[in-house]
Amino acid sequence: MTARTVRGAAGAAFTAALIAGVTACSNPSAPAPADTAVVAIATEPETLSPLLGYGKDGNSKVFDGLLAHDADMKLRPALAEALPQVSADGRTYTYSLRRGVKFSDGEPFSAEDVEFTYRTILDPKTNNPSRTELDAIESVAAQGADRVVFTLKYPYAPFAERTVLPIAPEHVAGPQDVNSGEFTTRPVGTGPYVLTGWSRGEKLSFKANPGYWGGEPAVKKLTMAVVKDDDVRATRLRSGELDGAVLPPNLARGFEKDRTRRIHTARSFDYRNVTLPTHHPVTGDVAVRRALDLAVDRRAMVDTLLDGAGKAAYGPVPTDSPWFAPGTERPYDPGRAGRILDEAGWKTGEDGIRAKDGVRASFPLWYTSGDKIRQDHALAFASDAKKAGIEVRTEAGTWEVIEPRMKTAAVLAGGGSPADPDFDQYQLLTSSLAGDGFNNMARYDNPAVDRAVADGRTGGDPAARKAAYDTVQRELARDPGYVFLTHIDHLYVLGDRWEGPSTQVEPHDHGLGSGPWWNVETWKPKQK
Repeated sequence: MTARTVRGAAGAAFTAALIAGVTACSNPSAPAPADTAVVAIATEPETLSPLLGYGKDGNSKVFDGLLAHDADMKLRPALAEALPQVSADGRTYTYSLRRGVKFSDGEPFSAEDVEFTYRTILDPKTNNPSRTELDAIESVAAQGADRVVFTLKYPYAPFAERTVLPIAPEHVAGPQDVNSGEFTTRPVGTGPYVLTGWSRGEKLSFKANPGYWGGEPAVKKLTMAVVKDDDVRATRLRSGELDGAVLPPNLARGFEKDRTRRIHTARSFDYRNVTLPTHHPVTGDVAVRRALDLAVDRRAMVDTLLDGAGKAAYGPVPTDSPWFAPGTERPYDPGRAGRILDEAGWKTGEDGIRAKDGVRASFPLWYTSGDKIRQDHALAFASDAKKAGIEVRTEAGTWEVIEPRMKTAAVLAGGGSPADPDFDQYQLLTSSLAGDGFNNMARYDNPAVDRAVADGRTGGDPAARKAAYDTVQRELARDPGYVFLTHIDHLYVLGDRWEGPSTQVEPHDHGLGSGPWWNVETWKPKQK
């Protein structure tokens, strides 16, 4: 699923009671307990069940995966006692499991829970939108209580990265309806925290798991307040009701002189792009797509829309990543964009908008309601396109409104994963996934890209994989199915009361598992 990070307009009705029960933080003059943290996120999950996709990229506070990421995004053991043993042909991954681990209800964790989790996710009856991410798995088998073996249909180079996925307890989730049972909102896991309450649209409350295998966290109570409006988050942070929050750059900068708080900047793979549906008579013309790719002023978007907190994007891979293909940067060149359109027969009309064979160069661009960053990007893109003689009509709506229109309407979308280039490119670009929910939203169809993506995900040699993804990026420059605009840095403001907060390189989705609280279970109160 590509575009789920929505900053909606918050209703004033719930803000007064948003953090009910966390009285220690509601009075800015009262010292906050050292073992309590209240942070604000912009969105909340649709479910807390890993069987339905929750926490699939790691860092869920209630669950653990077989592996986890450290601060440098390197894989480390979690429920597994070591990194997997991989067969010579790259098709068998064997995990030896950590012994003595228990779920928060006191029941023991075992290999059967691992087999249950993956088998359930792969079941077509399970409503997990990310099932295709595991399509390399042929079988998963528990061998005794402490050993799990995955057999793959084909060598899949980044498979170990997929095993950060949280493990669910079979004894709890197994007897329930996987799609609607109470486990979806009352999870039981092996993680450092236990969910104590979830008021939808308001907050999620957690307490430290005293039986956590990694040691009971020093932060005993954690509240994640759901505050959709940027300005409301900033106001409540300033008033002392919050210890931390994710904020857009212009609001985060307002805390630079605050000695009691720190601004944490997280680099990310989080991009914003415009889908260019191949089934629309205008955006289906490769000349139009190439022209739009050159007509956008990405640098201006970074400077003005992001206040410098980001970088120009030319594809899903950021320019500072070792996977980026140098030379695929596209300049801001409206003159060349105009020449491409002229040569393709798109002639400028009296109103400044081009047309070809009776078709006006006009198309709709949808963005999610209440998301200021997407709205700003959509308007800037439309302004740049108009200078090239293309009319982009911006529209706002919910995903329920947008999704049925995606076959022919452009969308201001987003995505990005630092774990492996396959994680973005396979679902974003593979032609066989066109029209599959939020996969390949542009219905992009490029045989050279299909081959390169397949080579990149199945190859084991790093140099060969790099060459494959270089090919993908060069093809996107030649035949863009999307116009990539910016990669966005994520900014957080957090009270300077603890030792340990840091940031990782983050994916597109940020909230519960990302931010400086990604490792809250390791925080210690600062000594005064």
